[in-house]
Amino acid sequence: MDKIIIKGGKPLKGEITISGAKNAALPLMTAALLTDEPLRLSNMPRLADINTMADLLIGHGVKVTLEAGNNGCIGRVMTLETPKITSTTAPYDIVRKMRASILVLGPVLARMGEATVSLPGGCAIGNRPIDLHLKALEKMGAEIELAEGYVRATAPHGLQGAVVHFPTVSVGATENILMAASLAKGTTVIENAAREPEITDLAECLVKMGAKIDGIGTERLVIEGQEALHGADHKVMADRIEAGSYAIAAGITGGDLKLKGVNSQIFGAALDTMREAGLHIEDCEAGVHVSVPQNDIQSINATTQPFPGFATDMQAQMMAMMCLADGASVIVENIFENRFMHVPELARMGADIQVNGGTATIRGVDHLIGAPVMATDLRASMCLVLAGLAAQGVTEISRVYHLDRGYEHLEDKLSAVGADIERVSA
Repeated sequence: MDKIIIKGGKPLKGEITISGAKNAALPLMTAALLTDEPLRLSNMPRLADINTMADLLIGHGVKVTLEAGNNGCIGRVMTLETPKITSTTAPYDIVRKMRASILVLGPVLARMGEATVSLPGGCAIGNRPIDLHLKALEKMGAEIELAEGYVRATAPHGLQGAVVHFPTVSVGATENILMAASLAKGTTVIENAAREPEITDLAECLVKMGAKIDGIGTERLVIEGQEALHGADHKVMADRIEAGSYAIAAGITGGDLKLKGVNSQIFGAALDTMREAGLHIEDCEAGVHVSVPQNDIQSINATTQPFPGFATDMQAQMMAMMCLADGASVIVENIFENRFMHVPELARMGADIQVNGGTATIRGVDHLIGAPVMATDLRASMCLVLAGLAAQGVTEISRVYHLDRGYEHLEDKLSAVGADIERVSA
């Protein structure tokens, strides 16, 4: 199993190109199940989760082809063609690897009238139940059966338009029902829909495919079902979490980075939080410039919330920077109950953090010390990389396969801006 070795203490300076967003690319790939014509997606990142989704879709009968992007990697183009869905079952062996696999349920059910999907897996950061997906599909006329670890959904006469109100905001459920409703009979209204930019990206792609959707970007989506959708070309949005992670890399190392392919608005509520922490962030030609003019990180208070609030996917990275802040910071995690698993690993590096339920209090220390640490999930992995970049001495991070799920060419990008980082086989 690979490890990442970092010799910390070097300010990062230079340019990093931000890749396409994993959290946008995955639902966009499943949208190919809604049409028998080619869906061409550009700016596709090279990630383990993308490969897993491709394997899953191939099992459904999708033909997947790839064209190399810049330098043979960044910005790849993926074409997905599904003239016929050859299997309506998403098996456990693939679905267990990634929670986003549940997103095939709505499209397959809408197009074929039946779908059988294994209960999903992914990072161990909380329960993240799929009951909202299932109850919404039942409102649209589906019959749902749970047996032997699988969800079996049937709608032999097709899905029907309905008013779906989510009691809590769910990104995955919003995406699943948005796709299913695009082929349903009649009009579907999604109330309390998630508003993440990745959902807007999906909705805009569906419109290119012939879907009729009103309220894009709001909490109320109105979808007029179509008899069929057609192919389209669509560019995957830039990854706001990757961009935020590298912005913090500039801050925690006292560096100066230009993040190419994004603008400052991509950070959402994290923009204000990072500025409050002392980062200077401004739009520039072809990207965003991030620096720490005073080389002094300030403590902050942050609470994770659904978009447009502070993203839970940025919580661990922000915590790493707060370990070196002047004063005490408080971070409240409201989305996932197990998302402080990186705290003991940061403590091994000298961080002073106390956790009480969903609240973490971080008291800034003078410096972190390199140590052997273990990644527990995707964003915790990046948190440890950030801590290692700033720490004195050598940090050895194990279980880095988590990183490969969400950060394209991490070591290459960081090495190019001055980091002493390498991947080694254990």
